[in-house]
Amino acid sequence: MVSQTVTFQCDEAIQMKAVAILIQKASAFKSSIYLTRNGRRANAKSLLGVMSLGIENAAEIEVSADGEDQDDALETLIGYLKDPKI
Repeated sequence: MVSQTVTFQCDEAIQMKAVAILIQKASAFKSSIYLTRNGRRANAKSLLGVMSLGIENAAEIEVSADGEDQDDALETLIGYLKDPKI
């Protein structure tokens, strides 16, 4: 298992779209991927789960991945959360 904390950097106008793309990116990996914010944990591949975290600009989010492609998954999602390009 690997994990890293990142600060979500996203303009409010594209926030919901950015979250939807994050879920698509996470779903492309075989590893189990979780996001944690304020002590709450959600499956990064679940729209309802991720939305329940209330992710907003400047939120501190821990991304953890466990599985055969965990390193690639973590690198991809951390990079995206730092600079979501729509």
